[in-house]
Amino acid sequence: MSVKIRLARRGRKKMAIYDVVVADARAPRDGRFIEKIGTYNPNTNPASININNERALQWLLNGAQPTDTVKAMLSYRGVMLKKHLQIGVVKGAITQEQADAKFEAWVAEKEAKIQSKVDSIGKAKEEARQKALEAEAAKNQARLDAIKAREEEAKAAAAAAEAPAEEAAEDAAPEASAEGEEATEA
Repeated sequence: MSVKIRLARRGRKKMAIYDVVVADARAPRDGRFIEKIGTYNPNTNPASININNERALQWLLNGAQPTDTVKAMLSYRGVMLKKHLQIGVVKGAITQEQADAKFEAWVAEKEAKIQSKVDSIGKAKEEARQKALEAEAAKNQARLDAIKAREEEAKAAAAAAEAPAEEAAEDAAPEASAEGEEATEA
């Protein structure tokens, strides 16, 4: 019986979440499995990979074959490196202490890389949010300026409309007084 470590799909349409399972190679993708050893969520940034490293290593050492995707995930989590180091210990190339030290150094470096990626993504999101807020504030200020300009134009138009009426009244008043003066002179 050939045993595979592979993904089993679950979740709703277009929002898939996968279980990392150990299953018989002849079983259907989402069918019967021997053991569930983790989950994989590609919908987050960076993708969330939660795998029981000890059980995955045990299955690998017992001969289970990972699919390409699961192999990449196990490599990302350090399980493949740990398997490589463990084989070196079994063959006598290195001691268990040396293997553990190498693995711990690798884990520390990997965690630093992951944290820097998460921080850069968070920083990029914050910068995008700040840009959007600044653009919105600029747009609101432009609207306020346009409203003020329209109000000033309306006031100027009203003042201009009142000024000719006053001038017409003033022009009419001197003419009437001039006619009155002519009438008194005559």
